[in-house]
Amino acid sequence: MSALAFSLLALLLAGPVPALLARAAWPLRAPRAAIVLWQAIALAAVLSAFSAGIDIASRLFQPGPDGRPTATITSSIGSLGWPLWTLYVVVLALTLLVGARLIVSVLRVAVEIRRRRARHRMMLDLVGTSPGRGQLRVLDVPQPLAYCVPGVRGRVVVSEGALNTLSGREVTAILSHERAHLRARHDLVLEMFTAVHAAFPRLVRSASALDAVRLLVELLADDAARRTTGPTPLARALVACAAGPTPAGALAAGGTHTVLRIRRLGGAPNSPSLALGAYLAAAAVLIVPTIAVAVPWLTELRRLFFG
Repeated sequence: MSALAFSLLALLLAGPVPALLARAAWPLRAPRAAIVLWQAIALAAVLSAFSAGIDIASRLFQPGPDGRPTATITSSIGSLGWPLWTLYVVVLALTLLVGARLIVSVLRVAVEIRRRRARHRMMLDLVGTSPGRGQLRVLDVPQPLAYCVPGVRGRVVVSEGALNTLSGREVTAILSHERAHLRARHDLVLEMFTAVHAAFPRLVRSASALDAVRLLVELLADDAARRTTGPTPLARALVACAAGPTPAGALAAGGTHTVLRIRRLGGAPNSPSLALGAYLAAAAVLIVPTIAVAVPWLTELRRLFFG
């Protein structure tokens, strides 16, 4: 694949493809597979952007008569021509920008979120009450709310208002939902998408991936809670806690998609065939650009070492 093809693929995977996938209804019936597909798209977009930069760099620094790379980036103007050389330099600059922003985003998201969660956990341990020695903290708040603070020392938080409003099975359902978030470390999935979203320039990136994955991790937690208590107690608990606030860095049971999630609990079950199709699509999306990068490099290495 050429640098142009890699660049177009990166742009498609960063913008139009996520926007199209976010409007699809099938991920509601295969949330785990849909998350894998979203991850494959994000990784393929980053890989394609880097591949375009590598290919362009190899063209800008073509070997000279002595077999060594050219000394400066402007040495290839004569062979490429001004228009093509300018396009290559622009794409290479964007690739370097994406790489630098990705590194900065990963570090910033990791540091800021963990610092915020550490402060919040300390506050919960001070002002909340613990029925036992586990992760649960109860806040003296009249409003029904439930959320979790992920991390190695995660916390599940529920308010007195929720305990007084919900029945026993509904409390079990909402706590199972939050514990599913902690057990599966859904926060790490969201961190990855947050970093990739921030890495691409605003003109080409789409917020669809981050929004869709936020919904999908809630659906996974809903499925775990439904297996524990059934759909009805969970649906009632979600309605009661729908208006509860979500602290920064936490994962809350309520939110803007509560109605959609409740309808899903009473709808068709998850589809193994849809999940299989999503896994195959994820493999294709990730493997194709990887092979396109690896094969030329392996060919060159074989030529160098084995003649």
